[in-house]
Amino acid sequence: MLYFSKTVTEKQARLMNPVVLAFVGDAVYTLFTRTKAAVGSDKKANELNRESAEVVSAIAQAKKVDKLLSVLTEDELSIFKRARNAKKSTRAKNASVSQYNKSTGFEAVLGYLYLTGQNERLSQLLRENESEGNQDEN
Repeated sequence: MLYFSKTVTEKQARLMNPVVLAFVGDAVYTLFTRTKAAVGSDKKANELNRESAEVVSAIAQAKKVDKLLSVLTEDELSIFKRARNAKKSTRAKNASVSQYNKSTGFEAVLGYLYLTGQNERLSQLLRENESEGNQDEN
């Protein structure tokens, strides 16, 4: 995974707007999902995009975050809750408000970990999330 070379301190990240953390986390999760879909696949880009969009949707993320809540640290849970409860300027298009809020919280945790350089933990949560997704498909 491509990592940001200059990190911010955990204190700086905690002071950031949680929706901004989610903005970064959305990009991290999208890149992870697209990379996973593309590697070893002979599918065309539009099919990969469609499959990836389903995985990164607010509905799919809300289901996954319910399973991940028990493994979040105290700091991660705090970031999740702040983002989940934050006022957002956009609305969910195809998800309920609750699903959208949960997905924002999930993305904020990913953004926080990415920006603070906690790459091992980020990879662990993404792999945990990935294995949960594979179970859902069976």
